[in-house]
Amino acid sequence: MTGNEKITPCLWFDRNAEEAVNHYMSIFKNSRIVSLSRYREAGPLPKGTALTVTFELEGQRFQALNGGRYFKFTEAISLSVSCGTQAELDGFWERLSEGGEQGQCGWLKDKFGLSWQIVPSALGEMMQDQDAGKTDLVMAAVIQARNRRFEARV
Repeated sequence: MTGNEKITPCLWFDRNAEEAVNHYMSIFKNSRIVSLSRYREAGPLPKGTALTVTFELEGQRFQALNGGRYFKFTEAISLSVSCGTQAELDGFWERLSEGGEQGQCGWLKDKFGLSWQIVPSALGEMMQDQDAGKTDLVMAAVIQARNRRFEARV
């Protein structure tokens, strides 16, 4: 990343942004903190608490903000992780859902309330196949995965 991104998703946390970033960085191998700013004397949170943490996961830049209890995450926004193997899918599913909630069809909510989709990398292509019979089979597999994670070979 060059630092010149026009759009960087900002994730609003109550006061645990730094903990969340460290958690995500322990899961994604290619990750780093780009910058960190802390509250000083004049701030709604205690001095020394992270204000913003700019970080990267697998080349995608994010900003985490400790903004207080005003807003919560909803499933209307989720981060989608494309997985090439069953082992990769299982690893992300287990680590990201730990302490959170496992949802339907590859969706989960992590312990911070952020929604994730853990999906096979081939799913999008399979859903766009010109053969309606194939896409019907893929959709049936998605529906069968209701209360658990996907299998990499849907």
